[in-house]
Amino acid sequence: MSESKRPRQGGSGPDRRRGRPDQRPAKGAGRRTGGGRPTARSTQGAGRGRDDRRRDAGPERTEDQKIYDGPPIPDDISAKDLDKQARQALQSLPEKLAERVSRHLVVAGLLMQDDPETAYLHALAARARASRNALIREACGETAYAAGKFAEALSEFRAARRMNGQQDYAPMMADCERALGRPEKAIAYDTPELRSHLDDAGQIELSIVIAGARRDLGQVEAALRLLETEPLHSKSRAEWVARLRYAYADTLLDAGRREDAVEWFHRVVAVDGNKATDAEERLAALA
Repeated sequence: MSESKRPRQGGSGPDRRRGRPDQRPAKGAGRRTGGGRPTARSTQGAGRGRDDRRRDAGPERTEDQKIYDGPPIPDDISAKDLDKQARQALQSLPEKLAERVSRHLVVAGLLMQDDPETAYLHALAARARASRNALIREACGETAYAAGKFAEALSEFRAARRMNGQQDYAPMMADCERALGRPEKAIAYDTPELRSHLDDAGQIELSIVIAGARRDLGQVEAALRLLETEPLHSKSRAEWVARLRYAYADTLLDAGRREDAVEWFHRVVAVDGNKATDAEERLAALA
């Protein structure tokens, strides 16, 4: 994984829905062959699959059966659309089962930005077929997180971590604790041992969340000090730079330092070519 999982925009509080800065799908949720970003396809309304048409003729399905069935999968979605690493994580499944699960995960990734609720249903359909696969539980966690289902997301990330031992879900797990009104539990994730398992981007994402948790507790100056330990002046063009600067600008504003906040929102805009944050709107509101 080249970059850490990303918490909500700016880490500025549970009530601010994040816009997933680069909309990178989960490892299990729709990554495409070759690492390219998923393109919008006929995943809503159109493209009902053959299995779904046959299903209409049967008796009424129970709720568990509906979850197992999942939403319709367009006919043009292929299991091969899932990237190589993700397909390898499903190799232990029987071939036909792996194909169906893969197709659900592909659609989940395609829909996660624009229709996270349906993306989550696709991930649940994959989980109903193979609940002991870490990749699938990760996909459920990311889609639940995107849909604002933070308790469910936290449970899924914990399950994935138990299965594969990975700690790179930590920033999102900590952010789930914040969203659930438990900033103290979010702060508890900030340990040297956990940070030792994160890459540089993951550590920055964790700092963004922990700073937000400090703000939740009214510890604005502590939040600023934490963010100032990170590379705010980095010349990198990675998405985390805009996110870090956004969190810092928002925290400065919370501290009553309006002029400094405006300066840093401008610095966000300078590196946010994809307009992943709402820094321009924040500047307009502060003008």
